[in-house]
Amino acid sequence: MEQAALAPAVFVPSSRDRATMVVTAIAVAALAMVPWAADGGPSALLRAVNGSTALWPTLAAALVALICSLREFDRGTATAAGFAVVWTFGAALAEGAAGPSFGAGAGIALTALTVALSRAIARRGVFNGDATIATIVVVIATLLVIFIFFPVAKALLAAGFDAQGRFAPQLALQRLLTEDIWGLGCFGGGTNCGVAINSAMLATIVGVTSTLLGLVFALVVQRGGQRYAGVLKLMSILPIVTPPFVIALALVVLFGRTGIVTGWLDAWFGIPRSRWIYGLPGVTLAQLLTFSPIAFMILYGALAAISPAMEEAAQTLRASRARVFRTVTWPLLRPALANAFLLSFVESLADFGNPIVLAGNFEVLSTKIFFAVAGAQNDPGRAAALAMVLLGLTLLAFWLQQRWMGRLSYVTVTGKGDGGTPGKLPRPLWYGCFGIAGTWMFFMLVCYAIILVGGFVKDIGRGDMALTLHHFAQGFGMDFGSRGTLFVGSAWDSLFTTIEVATVSAPLTALVGLLAAYVITRHRFVGRRAFEFLTMVSFAIPGTVIGVSYIVAFNVAPLELTGGMAILVLCFVFRNMPVGVRAGVAALAQIDKSLDEASSTLRASTLRTLREIVLPLLRPAIFTTLIFSFTHAMTAVSAVIFLASAKYNLATVYVINRVEAGEYPLAIAYSTVLIFVMLGVLFGMQRLVGDARLGRRAAQPMLVTGH
Repeated sequence: MEQAALAPAVFVPSSRDRATMVVTAIAVAALAMVPWAADGGPSALLRAVNGSTALWPTLAAALVALICSLREFDRGTATAAGFAVVWTFGAALAEGAAGPSFGAGAGIALTALTVALSRAIARRGVFNGDATIATIVVVIATLLVIFIFFPVAKALLAAGFDAQGRFAPQLALQRLLTEDIWGLGCFGGGTNCGVAINSAMLATIVGVTSTLLGLVFALVVQRGGQRYAGVLKLMSILPIVTPPFVIALALVVLFGRTGIVTGWLDAWFGIPRSRWIYGLPGVTLAQLLTFSPIAFMILYGALAAISPAMEEAAQTLRASRARVFRTVTWPLLRPALANAFLLSFVESLADFGNPIVLAGNFEVLSTKIFFAVAGAQNDPGRAAALAMVLLGLTLLAFWLQQRWMGRLSYVTVTGKGDGGTPGKLPRPLWYGCFGIAGTWMFFMLVCYAIILVGGFVKDIGRGDMALTLHHFAQGFGMDFGSRGTLFVGSAWDSLFTTIEVATVSAPLTALVGLLAAYVITRHRFVGRRAFEFLTMVSFAIPGTVIGVSYIVAFNVAPLELTGGMAILVLCFVFRNMPVGVRAGVAALAQIDKSLDEASSTLRASTLRTLREIVLPLLRPAIFTTLIFSFTHAMTAVSAVIFLASAKYNLATVYVINRVEAGEYPLAIAYSTVLIFVMLGVLFGMQRLVGDARLGRRAAQPMLVTGH
């Protein structure tokens, strides 16, 4: 008998989607009743009735989307909702400053329509029919387009326009291929290389070295026993809660031409004073102090997740400690090593605080862009060309990372029993790691001693070591009078504003970053690689360009945000989101997908699986993201120096203003207060988030004997 040909499989939605009906109804209600503009006034419906013809297509499309969702016509729902969102933004951008700024009505309606679009296309079979994954991907991608690509595109387009505003593509090519960008003079007997060569060289050195330093600290803490774990973990993460330019100031106090160490070397050994700290050595040293903790936190979590059973199996087969480390531990760390290097590399490229203090004649892209925008040049086209070069370097680093990792599997956490203790380090490696960690810790202690002492003496920069509390009283004075407690110090307003902004932005950053990491690692869909790239692009753009781009894009309708707190929060969320993505990707690479599949087999939804299975295992990644995003919001300089206002002034802007005014002791005193505030928040987050519980025995202290 001839068999009938099988018909191709067609995706059929499992049930009626009430959520899509609800969100489309919310969109229509917002358009009809909630004020459309930021300054209040009538709703979109009333504006359309009163003559705003551009809103009629939006209203009609939203109503069509609601009708289609009620009739379960998913293609119509997706088309109408997508048209409404695109038309609304396009029409508002076409009106420009003449149109109204989006308010609560526009925000609610556009958000609801975006969610309706996501769920409708999922019911059409996209994203394997998973509405939760579709919503996560579409919403995050939309936010990235609005708050990263839209503002930055305005800045990048300036590279192709001349001073008169005429489009001139050949001018963009000339700006990209200049000698001061790609010059190789420092390799051929000349004095300087181009800024692209300098930045790439600096970022490579910092990326490799900070990854190795992070690995050394992670090995000592995780595999060297618990005797020194508390101290080492504290000293490893302390630089991340320190404003970067303060570390640079400490290095100047120590090693500058009139520095403490420089003076001792001159007096005791006759070594002449020099300016060696200003340039590549000084910037490298400052960035290592700043970025090594990021590598440590990623590698510590990855090292804790490696299955001890694998190392015990190798030892059972009589493999030496060195061979176990080389053939089992090291290969399983490749995802974390690659992510640590990538983050350190990109952070070094985008760093502004350390080079502005220590670079001297060693020019890098971030400072060059700043002076092209804010300096006497006032050349946005030049800044745009430099930003394009910086983006290219980041793309190259991303591609190299993917090539090095390959397509191998690094799963070590499964649903099976996982007993055992982590393997001990080879004795030579233990001695080397402990020696390097001890030396680096001592150097860090000296730098922090300078920071802590500097706020309590009259002027440490000029050698006046007379004890005083004047600087703290000037910044953080309090008046306990009959009217109650008054914060009379000049620094209180900026401190309260900074804490408020950081507290709002940190959990949002962790949420967006880890959700993006989850869909990247756990789900296959068309455009997954492009989506992963989108989540990393914001780190490729220096903060100076982000700040200027936000001013240009969000200073006029339809998204008029400058001068308020929202623009600061949005800047921090999408600037720091890549840390959550990379930390989540590194952690999820070691957690077997069978755990998700088992949950799905028991008919748990994707949202429930994410909440009850995945997130508890991602506690180290959550902690890393919360700490990084909070501390970066507290210590960021390059972007917020453009976005801060008189009402919403931030701590770093206050400190930089004090440095520019020559009030170094007050700047150091304020930085000391910031360090202690962030340490308190850090330990509070550690207790709140906790550690991932993988059911393993704790590592035993490693006793080094002569046998």
